Amino acid sequence: MARSTARPVVTLKSTAGTGATYVTRKNRGNDPDRLVLRKYDPQAGKHVAFREER
Repeated sequence: MARSTARPVVTLKSTAGTGATYVTRKNRGNDPDRLVLRKYDPQAGKHVAFREER
């Protein structure tokens, strides 16, 4: 079964400047803009905002 283009794989990069990344999928229909999630950054040792990079 082919993967849908409605749920692309996106990379989330830390806004703390540590270079930490997460990989996830998002629903383009619900979130057409760049995704911003608050997740744990192991290099910074705290939760920070992770922004979708293209």
